[in-house]
Amino acid sequence: MQEFITVSQLNGYIKQIFDNEELLHNIPLLGEVYGVSFSRNVIYFSLKDENASISCVCFYPAFSQMVQEGAKLVCYGSPNFYHKAGKLNFNVNRVQPLGQGKLYEDFLRLKAQLEQEGLFDQTHKQPIPQNIQRVGVITSKEGAVIQDIKNVAWRRNPFLDIVLFNTKVQGNGAEKEIAKAIELMGNYDKIDAIIVARGGGSLEDLSAYNTEIVARATYNCPKPIISAVGHETDFTIIDFVSDLRAPTPSAAAELITTDVERQKSIFNAVKQKFKNLLSVYVDQQKSFLYNKLIQTSNYIEKEFLKSRAAYLEKVKALQTAGQNFLNTKFYELGLQETTLNKISPKQILQKGYAKIEQNGKSIGKKQQLDFQHNFSVFFQDGKVDAKTVKEIKDEN
Repeated sequence: MQEFITVSQLNGYIKQIFDNEELLHNIPLLGEVYGVSFSRNVIYFSLKDENASISCVCFYPAFSQMVQEGAKLVCYGSPNFYHKAGKLNFNVNRVQPLGQGKLYEDFLRLKAQLEQEGLFDQTHKQPIPQNIQRVGVITSKEGAVIQDIKNVAWRRNPFLDIVLFNTKVQGNGAEKEIAKAIELMGNYDKIDAIIVARGGGSLEDLSAYNTEIVARATYNCPKPIISAVGHETDFTIIDFVSDLRAPTPSAAAELITTDVERQKSIFNAVKQKFKNLLSVYVDQQKSFLYNKLIQTSNYIEKEFLKSRAAYLEKVKALQTAGQNFLNTKFYELGLQETTLNKISPKQILQKGYAKIEQNGKSIGKKQQLDFQHNFSVFFQDGKVDAKTVKEIKDEN
């Protein structure tokens, strides 16, 4: 009969080895910090050197000021093998700073160099246009960033045109793709402004936005650039070079849009105020003229006053005609808006339908689908990646 051990037994043996090895207790571990996150006063991060990395857990929130992205630390603690999940962590009980890691040092060096060259100067920054009709977004077509931008922007202004330039946001060659996208979009006449965006991450994850090639492309771009890289606490080189820094991609969408409903409300209030003032002025002038007409006995003066009163009647008629014209145009605009909403892909998705894409192309027929590869299904609240389990044949 074949002998075996269970997973629980194996993990238990491994845990005993770590717990019983005195040489592994309270050891000083040197490395560079990356991937920092916090949850319920627990600090999660990793330490790395040139060849390896290890996950760390620290239950002492007081050390959070020292455990920063890119910091080079000596962490005192012991390796702990969590036998239920079969995962090894280094439990940290004391932290001693040893300077900054190479990535952070490179960041500071490039920042100082570009600042000295004048790439951060406020005098070079362009104002963001007040009425943006088309915005270019440089980010990955995958993930939540582009969806967040579209959701926020279209909620505030459904008429905004968003042009996506799909690029890598990290990894080999990402900085070259981003710089090229900035160059191409900057020379596209129909773009009013550009958003360069990606989600949060470690200093290593954001390294493409801390490169000289992206910084110089941003500086030389003829169109205004809003940087929206990472979370509110993340700062990258492109943030200092860009014309405006947004704390998050969603915030960038708010900064480049005006709330259409609020604008309509303001316009209607101004229109009503102007209408009321004009009406009061005309009535006051008519009353004044009629009183003068009664009081005067001069024929020429009476004729002049009559002509003046007739002129005011025409002004009032013109005001009424103008109001009717505006009401008609608002009605026509409402009809067009209703028609556009009926055929809008967003409205169609809200009715329970879904959109299928494969390799960047819309799929409208089953025969267009490649059953050997995955495809994406778009709903009103997001996207799901799917694959074919079984093809159902048509039955005639």
